[in-house]
Amino acid sequence: MRRRKKTLILLLVGVLWMCGCSSPSSDSGSTSDTKTETGLGAESGLETALIYEKSLELQYAENFTVDYYEGGYVLLTTLMDNAQILIVPEDKEVPKNIDEKIVILQRPVKGMYLVASSVMDMFCELNGLDTISFSGQKEDGWSVKAAKEAMRKGKLLYAGKYNKPDYELLVSNHCTFAIENTMITHSPEVLENLGSFGIPSMIDYSSYESHPLGRVEWVKFYGALLGKDAEAEKIFAKQTAIFEKLSADERTDKTVAFFFITSNGLVQVRQSSDYVPKMIELAGGSYIFENLGDPDTKRSTMNMQVEEFYAGAKDADFLIYNSSIDGGVSNVEELLDKCNLLADFKAVKEGNVWCTTNDMYQQSLSIGSLMDEIHAMLQGEKSDMQHLYRLL
Repeated sequence: MRRRKKTLILLLVGVLWMCGCSSPSSDSGSTSDTKTETGLGAESGLETALIYEKSLELQYAENFTVDYYEGGYVLLTTLMDNAQILIVPEDKEVPKNIDEKIVILQRPVKGMYLVASSVMDMFCELNGLDTISFSGQKEDGWSVKAAKEAMRKGKLLYAGKYNKPDYELLVSNHCTFAIENTMITHSPEVLENLGSFGIPSMIDYSSYESHPLGRVEWVKFYGALLGKDAEAEKIFAKQTAIFEKLSADERTDKTVAFFFITSNGLVQVRQSSDYVPKMIELAGGSYIFENLGDPDTKRSTMNMQVEEFYAGAKDADFLIYNSSIDGGVSNVEELLDKCNLLADFKAVKEGNVWCTTNDMYQQSLSIGSLMDEIHAMLQGEKSDMQHLYRLL
């Protein structure tokens, strides 16, 4: 079981910890019933004391934690930036004198601004779409049908992309919380501006998970946010069942290159530590680039010159073109129009060129299904696929 350092959650202003008080267990998988006091009582002039109960046991995710406290209080932590969100039950008091960096959200949580489009399907599966009022995608940018329909009906409003939010719209319509993707790190002033308008925010780091099921396990984070923990467990279990089935099958010796041709003629590939190469491995294949990139950077992709891609991937057994950015291609001819050097690749000559459907990025909860389809591709099985199609 993975171990982590527990962070101090309630920093009480102007007082010292009393003897015998301690923070929650350092074991992220702890389900101990030992209750740990994290606040001081009324004798210190503070009205609220929270008693630690347990921490959520995670199987694959490494970038968040969920801690539970008596009375239904929940603390969410994103470990990449140590940001914390305290969820307060609807009928309970907000704790007094806690560190101002801790975001306080009181249930029912509604009126959120979702910029991290990759987790929209999690909210939909959790039956929590109605908690989101503002979108960082326009209607035609959504492949999640429920989100597209909500925008068509005016229930979900476009509030600008990550670096250009419509502050006036968000403020006038009482936005309560913004869920950003990691692109926001390039525009930190947006987070400052949102905060100045009284709109707290967080960054979704699900894309930083190295294991595909770690990415899926973020459904538990959002389940805890919405008070739908049991539903999240069921959703996650459905995907892990697919993984367990694949794990029982024998591996193949087939190699796979997963790539995208950029508008300036470069080839975008996944770093070897990314979740996509791990998906290929779990499906029974091998990612063609064994030690590509620096895992410490937490970047998922990198660009290379066509000649470098040719040298490393021309003998790959399968090519998978990533359609998430440009909408994909319909046939091999269209792919060769993007890069005619691909005509000399083994996979092109043997007819083993595939393309993802362009909703892959917005379908985080389909990772298990996509692994299953990659497995079928490697095995040469004929089946109806939703996330992959062969280029002819």
